[in-house]
Amino acid sequence: MIEYKNTPATAFQSIADYPFQSFFKTIEDGMQVHYIDEGQKDAEVILMMHGEPSWSYLYRHMIPTLVDMGYRCIAPDLIGFGKSSKPVHQADYTYARHVDWMLDWLDQIDVSDITLFCQDWGGLIGLRLVGDRSDRFARIITSNTGLPTGDYTPPEAFIKWQKFSQTVDKFPFEKVMQGATTSELSEATLAAYRAPFPDESYTEGAKIFPSLVPTQPDDPASQKNRDVWSDVLKQWNKPLLTLFGDKDPVTKGGEKVFHKLVPGATGQSHHTIVDGGHFIQEDKPAELVKHIHQFILSNPLT
Repeated sequence: MIEYKNTPATAFQSIADYPFQSFFKTIEDGMQVHYIDEGQKDAEVILMMHGEPSWSYLYRHMIPTLVDMGYRCIAPDLIGFGKSSKPVHQADYTYARHVDWMLDWLDQIDVSDITLFCQDWGGLIGLRLVGDRSDRFARIITSNTGLPTGDYTPPEAFIKWQKFSQTVDKFPFEKVMQGATTSELSEATLAAYRAPFPDESYTEGAKIFPSLVPTQPDDPASQKNRDVWSDVLKQWNKPLLTLFGDKDPVTKGGEKVFHKLVPGATGQSHHTIVDGGHFIQEDKPAELVKHIHQFILSNPLT
């Protein structure tokens, strides 16, 4: 049995710019996956996957505009983050488990013809969802993310981040979020990123997440990620778009592997987002929305 905690609802009461209804699905050991589901139920679905150490709050500036454009936006909180359950022992967090948890959730919400928008760990998990449920997905948009196999040395900035996250006593959510954006975040915004974690007992997922990224060829997740590349992504003829920020020290240039290896990336209007930091949804939400909309219009469902 996994021991976990749920952040009290009172922790989120002071967040003024998150006016979305909350939905939950129950997964392993009674844990709850929280998600936003905005827009008409019969509209085209955009699945918006967040990363470390953010939550669905990251998409608050994008969702209302996309809904007004006629889309249905679904944004989950990964286990360990946001309003979702948080295992209290780091050993209960593994890459494989995160994928399984979100596969369970995805099967429960039962949507198809999905356009995936994924950033950071949203890609590491979201692209694995594509690997296991490719029939549910119609398009992919990758932004400041990848699907690492451990076969190549990661940037020094990421190695330092891994070491920092494993040795820090109190996880500095505000510092991490501000340091990975080019825009100045307000005190209220920074407080909203801290809100899911009332004390350090809620932060084990945030602390262990960087260490779950495959950085060696024999990492437990490496072979499965290689399989998704060879069996799915390198055969992916459906549309794939890249929207990477030019100010992200970890993933800058990472779009090139998608351009080179994914057939569906050929001929698409890829963009490098100028002055886009790692949390590009904070820095350039309107620009992302514009490119997402144009991408979907240019690649209608068949």
